[in-house]
Amino acid sequence: MADFSIDPAFQEQLDWIREFVKAEVEPLDLAFAGEDMVYNKASAFYEEAIRPLQQIVKDRGLWSCHLTPEFGGQGYGQVQLAYMNEILGRSQFGPTVFGNQAPDSGNAEIIAHYGTPEQKAKYLEPLLDGRISSCYSMTEPQGGADPGVFTCSAVRDGDEWVIDGEKWFSSSLRYASFLIVMVITDPDVAVHKGASMFLVPADSPGIEVVRNVGVGQEHDGHGGHAYVRYNSVRVPADHLLGGEGQAFAIAQTRLGGGRLHHAMRTVGAVSRCLDMLCERALSRTTQGELLARKQATQEKIADSFIELLQFKLQVLHAAWVVDQKGGHAARKEIAAVKVATPKVYREAVLRTMQLHGALG
Repeated sequence: MADFSIDPAFQEQLDWIREFVKAEVEPLDLAFAGEDMVYNKASAFYEEAIRPLQQIVKDRGLWSCHLTPEFGGQGYGQVQLAYMNEILGRSQFGPTVFGNQAPDSGNAEIIAHYGTPEQKAKYLEPLLDGRISSCYSMTEPQGGADPGVFTCSAVRDGDEWVIDGEKWFSSSLRYASFLIVMVITDPDVAVHKGASMFLVPADSPGIEVVRNVGVGQEHDGHGGHAYVRYNSVRVPADHLLGGEGQAFAIAQTRLGGGRLHHAMRTVGAVSRCLDMLCERALSRTTQGELLARKQATQEKIADSFIELLQFKLQVLHAAWVVDQKGGHAARKEIAAVKVATPKVYREAVLRTMQLHGALG
């Protein structure tokens, strides 16, 4: 039987995180918004508002908790991380303040697992310290995230690899110091055996940003997901991450846990939507009575609560399976969570927006 219980010591940490996020992090959402605020580590806002909060988290021993103690984390299991990310998801700044903002969190994880000592010193240490940002460059225009049709490739030339092709939705490239790029290195074998990953400095000659694609409320040109063209980009041979043909195994190291953490942050965002629904219902009067008295409003609140509870339990169950049997055994549960996440979030946000309609 699945067990989602947590020990008293970890519950104490969760209580501290909840109060800290509510008092210090959530208020930032009211004053600041936008991709620049979350990822631009060179901005005055980041230096003055984010870094002091990050230091408090580090002093508490809660920085980058998804990593093992060897790399400064706590080595928490997925159920523990799920509860933690639920709280962080209540603010767009939560993951950044706690050192587990994607794509940096996943990139750090795979460098920690597969990187050489030299790669860790050059890329992992400053990334974990919060001094630089990184990019994950995997999907392609013609096939999205289906690696079976990837065409971006790398060819060995002496002590270098030469990368040619295009990538789509390369997360956080605008502010990245380096990219992790998934390419085909052996086109003559099955794709899951012929794909490799490289650490590529962002200032490498030949990297062309066609445009920064906006998603959600972002505008094209200022979005956080780049359309990138690699024009004979030369990368030193020692920048191969892991071994040749290991890209699939490496990708799953970051994607499985990342999907669960993202889903649990969605639980936090949905819970905040539910709070806003209830606050609005109890503060807005129309036709002589509170919105809370109207059946349509009650249905919206009930539906959001039901879907929130169902989704939270679904994510916790997937996290428990990972803890008990490993990520490979939980691939169906993780896939189901990935499919459910956007639907649950969309419905919660839509109901909340509808109830706030009189605000324009």
